[in-house]
Amino acid sequence: MVSEVPALYSVAIAHVRTAPQRYALRHRTYMWLIDPDHPPELHPLLGPLARFDARDHFDGDRPSLRAGLDAFLSAHGVDLKGGQVVMLTHARVLGYVFNPLTLYWCHGPDGTLSCVVAEVHNTYGGRHCYLLHPDEEGRADTAKNFYVSPFFPIDGRYRMRLPAPGDRVDLTVHLERDSGRPFTATVRGTRRHVRARTLLCLMLRSPWSTLAVSAAIRIHGIRLYLRGLPVHPRPHHPEPSTPENAP
Repeated sequence: MVSEVPALYSVAIAHVRTAPQRYALRHRTYMWLIDPDHPPELHPLLGPLARFDARDHFDGDRPSLRAGLDAFLSAHGVDLKGGQVVMLTHARVLGYVFNPLTLYWCHGPDGTLSCVVAEVHNTYGGRHCYLLHPDEEGRADTAKNFYVSPFFPIDGRYRMRLPAPGDRVDLTVHLERDSGRPFTATVRGTRRHVRARTLLCLMLRSPWSTLAVSAAIRIHGIRLYLRGLPVHPRPHHPEPSTPENAP
C-alpha cells in the first residue's frame, strides 16, 4: 500500500556503536515523505523552509527528482513503468541540506513494491545508492561498499529493516562485520499532517535541522577520535556508484 503524501515525521535518530568502544548518540529532527513526481508546493513565505532540489540527489544532473531516480533504476535494469514512488528525506532548509540517508520505495503500476533505493551521503560530499529488494517484512541486506565513517573500513554488510512509513516510521540499519555487529542506526517517529503551523513548530524545535545533523556527526566524530579510536583513511580511488546486486 502506497503511503499518503506529503507528510511530515517528527523523528528520533539514534546511533549505537558497540566496537571498538561503546558509544551512543540520539537527536531529534524531522523528515518529509513526498512523491518525487510532485514535491510539496508551500506558501512562498514558507518555501525557504522546505525545498526539494534534484541537484541534491543521485548525480545531481537531472531536471527533476523522479528523472534522477528513473535514470539510476534504468541503469540497473529496473523499469517502474510509471509506478508511484514515495521518498523519505530531509528538505533543504534555508539553503542548506545534508541527507545521511534518503529512502525511495518504488512501486510498479499495480502498486506492488518493486524495490527500495537507499541513497547515502557522507560528510565528505560523496553519494552512493544501494538497490534493495526487501522481503514482505521490509528486510534487506547488501554489502557495504561506500566510505561513511572514518572509524570503519569499507567492509561488512548492512542488514536493514525498511518498512514503508505509515502512521509511524520505524527503520533499522545494522552494520555486520566478521567480528560482530559494531554499529546500529534507527529512525523512529510519528506522522504529522503537513500544515504551516506544524512545519513552523518542528522548525522551531529543530532549527537548521539538517545543519544540526551534519554538525552533530562531526562533533561526535571528534569525541571518538579523542577517545583514541583508530581512523581508516578514505580511499584514494573514486568511490563506487553502483550497487552490489545490480544486474
